[in-house]
Amino acid sequence: MMIEPAGAEGSEPSDVILVTGMAGGGKSVAMHALEDAGFFCVDNLPAELLLDFLRLEVQRGERRVAIAVDVRSAGSLPMLLPLLKQLRAEGVAVRSIFLDANTDALVRRFSETRRPHPLRKDPSNQAQGDDAHRALHEAITLERELLAALRVESTVLDTSLLRPAQLRAWVRDLVIVDGNSLTLVFESFAFKHGVPSDADFVFDVRVLPNPYYDRELRPLNGRDAPVAAYLNAQPEVAVMLKQISDFLTHWLPNFAADQRSYLTVAIGCTGGQHRSVFLVETLARQFSHHGQVLKRHRELDAKT
Repeated sequence: MMIEPAGAEGSEPSDVILVTGMAGGGKSVAMHALEDAGFFCVDNLPAELLLDFLRLEVQRGERRVAIAVDVRSAGSLPMLLPLLKQLRAEGVAVRSIFLDANTDALVRRFSETRRPHPLRKDPSNQAQGDDAHRALHEAITLERELLAALRVESTVLDTSLLRPAQLRAWVRDLVIVDGNSLTLVFESFAFKHGVPSDADFVFDVRVLPNPYYDRELRPLNGRDAPVAAYLNAQPEVAVMLKQISDFLTHWLPNFAADQRSYLTVAIGCTGGQHRSVFLVETLARQFSHHGQVLKRHRELDAKT
């Protein structure tokens, strides 16, 4: 089934966002953010209805569409990846956002909401205690296996440590950029809270001098002028920045030629407050002429 190109009888949706990922990963929050951004949102659409639905949207006229598909439609998941590739080959601008989280975060969320995982067997006879914990882990493991291929083809957001407000902001940032060209994402993080699973490259800057040990700089962060002045005065910082910049400059054309939509570069330090934040801010400025650049501060943004 082909989706006809824009013409006298209608036009394609200007943007189609597919929201998928792990149960408990934040799809409801993401869909609300997209709805607030002006998208027409449909939740849990079976994959076999995707082409018919988009054909109907073509007939209705131009509007942005967000479709949530998850493991509740497990029977139709094998169809989804071939459909995505077919739609993209036909010129439909489909962007897939995969919301992921580590297993500990997912277990905690299901425990807090007391909702059964969609892959839990026989929810009417739920296990208790250790058996329930084991059953939930098994369901999450199975879900990761079912969604692994789709994750590879998507832009991944690791929501393990994100507050709902952070996730809404990150989703809005993703959808306002042009999905037809490479977007470079710089993200700062704290190693003590784990490496972001959505990172394509991770650079460890804990070897650099730490402003934390200066009493006056400790309460500040890498966006503040005194911290920036301190780090700019350190020769090691200049060397690290140049090496990261040279690496990205060399390889960015290759990633763009590979038709990647997003490339996430994660910069980590101990607390995610000083060094990693400064390097992300500096690199984002340096690469602003390369096109679309986004910056995120996982730990810092969580405090605002």
